[in-house]
Amino acid sequence: MKKQRITELDFIIDQLTDSILNTYSGDSFQTNIVRLTKLDLKQVTNKNGWAFDWKSELKQNDRDVYKLTIFNNPDIIQGLLSFTIKSDHVFMHLLESSPFNRGKDKVYEGVPGNLVAFTCKISFQHDNDGLVSFHSKSKLIEHYKRTLGAYHFKGQLMVITTDAAQKLIDKYFKT
Repeated sequence: MKKQRITELDFIIDQLTDSILNTYSGDSFQTNIVRLTKLDLKQVTNKNGWAFDWKSELKQNDRDVYKLTIFNNPDIIQGLLSFTIKSDHVFMHLLESSPFNRGKDKVYEGVPGNLVAFTCKISFQHDNDGLVSFHSKSKLIEHYKRTLGAYHFKGQLMVITTDAAQKLIDKYFKT
């Protein structure tokens, strides 16, 4: 059996917003999070600045892959997320902001927070009490504790507990 490589996530929570926020205009935009399709794959390649192999991710049977878009602009992908629903929590494999939403000149803030909040929401929907886990790069453990309220379990493993998950959901999903 092939040993699965652990990917340590290194997304930056730039700001927890109500949706996503245009850094130039200050305007806030409501978002949709829907499944990534095979047709979307031509946009999310290394050649286009994406760091992860989303085509390979989409092929994995145990993974759910989603894209974040602006409500009235579904063709422009703002960020991507891959996770597995386990019996007692949701495990995030990958999370990536689009190339134009990274670095100091990013177009939108709030993309990673939005995707993490969505993962927490999925966890609640599957009776997992909002529990989400992921592997973090060492240098970002304190960042995730501070911004997401995540708990450092051991090694690189981070856990978002029920209370922290509910706070993220309340921030991004007002229903």
